[in-house]
Amino acid sequence: MPVLLFAENAQGTFRKPVFEAATYGYDLAKTLGTHLIAVSVGPVKEDELEKLGNYGVSEVYKIEDARLNSFVNTAFAAAVIKTAQDTGSDIIVMSQTYHGRAVAPRVAARLDATPYSGVISLADAANGFDVRRFSYSGKGVEELKSARSKIVITVKTNGYKVEENPVTISIRSGNYSPSNDDIDLVARELVKASEGVSLTEAEVVVSAGRGMKGPENWGMIEELAGLLGAATACSKPTADMGWRPHHEHVGQTGIQIAPNLYIAIGISGAIQHLAGVSSSKNIVVINKDSEAPFFKIADYGVIGDLFEVVPRLIEEIKKIKIAS
Repeated sequence: MPVLLFAENAQGTFRKPVFEAATYGYDLAKTLGTHLIAVSVGPVKEDELEKLGNYGVSEVYKIEDARLNSFVNTAFAAAVIKTAQDTGSDIIVMSQTYHGRAVAPRVAARLDATPYSGVISLADAANGFDVRRFSYSGKGVEELKSARSKIVITVKTNGYKVEENPVTISIRSGNYSPSNDDIDLVARELVKASEGVSLTEAEVVVSAGRGMKGPENWGMIEELAGLLGAATACSKPTADMGWRPHHEHVGQTGIQIAPNLYIAIGISGAIQHLAGVSSSKNIVVINKDSEAPFFKIADYGVIGDLFEVVPRLIEEIKKIKIAS
């Protein structure tokens, strides 16, 4: 029985979280002695579908219908369920994105499967499907096991490697057409939050807080982010005061992220903020308050006035870029 990947697309293209989930699914399929297949729902060009073959997908079932041109969680879940039933797939893998979090619980409930959300380790199929994920707002790691043979897994974004495993891929038509019951809530309009780097996919995030003293000083943050190819973020108070848009708010009540590098500038590190960023691989803190809570979890810290430190950091990065 193959492992099934739900390959979600963003306006017809596949993004990094899908390739993470595909790599995870391929590695898992290898341990089980089987292969990885995928289901794609909504309009996607064939050359985009073929990219999945670079990450170990040997078959992709393409499901297109005018009613599926925008995301509908009930219909997309029904498409995944039908494909799993048709292919005999008991293990389903997807990204822990907005779509993945909406689809996975419905799929698990309908298939009577164990749901594993936000996993950060490859499942040990020989040991009760043992997996690990972060818990207690990122302060701990819990280990989970299941006695069931049916599993639905969401892979935490930036939580697993992306690795190419090229195979020959075949593209097939999926055997699903949405019923009226499946189309219960349809998005009327999709408004893109930003043309820049997506926070959930960013390898590097530059974030700032009230220490910036006002929105007029954010130019240095955007310049630093631009030099590093990073996404910009902010603390909750700065979003609440209207200094920055709410879609940049990271934390327990905002977007939870796990970049390779998180640079926190002028943010004290309240527990709610730390809960959303503590999964970052490396954390750099710049703050003039040596007692700021953020320093307790920082990998690197700079105690100093951000209005002196950040411009000097920008200057040094520019020198390195010119020299290279």
